Amino acid sequence: MHLAGVSPRAFLRLAQTAVGLVVLNIVTGAAVRLTDSGLGCPDWPTCSRHHLTPVLAFHPVMEFANRLVVVVLCVGAGAVAVAAWRRVPRRRDLLWLSGGLLGGVVAEAVLGGVVVYTKLNPYVVMTHFMVGIALLTDATVLAARAGRAPGRAGPAKVGRGALLLSRVTLGLLAVALAAGTATTGAGPHAGGKGAKRIPVALADMARVHSGIVLVVVGLTVVVLGLLARGAAPPSVLERARLMLGAMVAQGVIGYAQYFSHLPALLVGVHVLGATVVWVAALWFVDGLLQRGAEDLAGTAPAATTVLVSR
Repeated sequence: MHLAGVSPRAFLRLAQTAVGLVVLNIVTGAAVRLTDSGLGCPDWPTCSRHHLTPVLAFHPVMEFANRLVVVVLCVGAGAVAVAAWRRVPRRRDLLWLSGGLLGGVVAEAVLGGVVVYTKLNPYVVMTHFMVGIALLTDATVLAARAGRAPGRAGPAKVGRGALLLSRVTLGLLAVALAAGTATTGAGPHAGGKGAKRIPVALADMARVHSGIVLVVVGLTVVVLGLLARGAAPPSVLERARLMLGAMVAQGVIGYAQYFSHLPALLVGVHVLGATVVWVAALWFVDGLLQRGAEDLAGTAPAATTVLVSR
């Protein structure tokens, strides 16, 4: 049987789809917690001890719907891994990132079972979310690399100071995400009745989280000023403005949810905003170095079929 290769353009589309699926998994996972559906399915991987699917009730259906998203994500990650192997030309960096995505998705699914069996332990739930962010990082970097030529990056498009400060900002943003997760762990949305919370006052965690965010936004403004003064390429400035805009919008949502006593819908929007900010920040930092563009036309897959045994 002849198996056709995968073109660079087709692989790029698969990688971009994987980013969307990871975001969907994070958002639906948040919806489970925000609707107190975390124990809607008290068993794992089946919904209950004797039934794979849930009874037709709100909480079990919500929990099981998120599990179905994880299944789709597993299939998608598997497809990306196979496509990376079949890609023409094959690239080692894309193979490693695709393998990491698949392994991370499986680990995330198993961790979801741990969340259930620990009765929504807040520290396990926090870890579950941060593993999701790690998956989003892998998928975003994979999609970025799939659209450019292989090999090491060339000289920076910007000054050394702007480059260093941008990386520091990205690191602090990761800390802000972790602090935001801890804030949720101290808040009222436990994911289910009787679930324990982090023994820290919500107001204190919120102050820590917002303080880190304000520092990140301030550093981003400084970076944007350095880029403008250093005559950075328009593409770099555009990505920086997009990142700053996403941060400001996320900050407005964050303060709105806190002062309106954390309505579930706004908290869910805030979780979605966190993924948008993180992807925008990764995209910005990725664009700071000189990188060649990939020939997305590539080699015609039909011309590179491989004979395999039946």
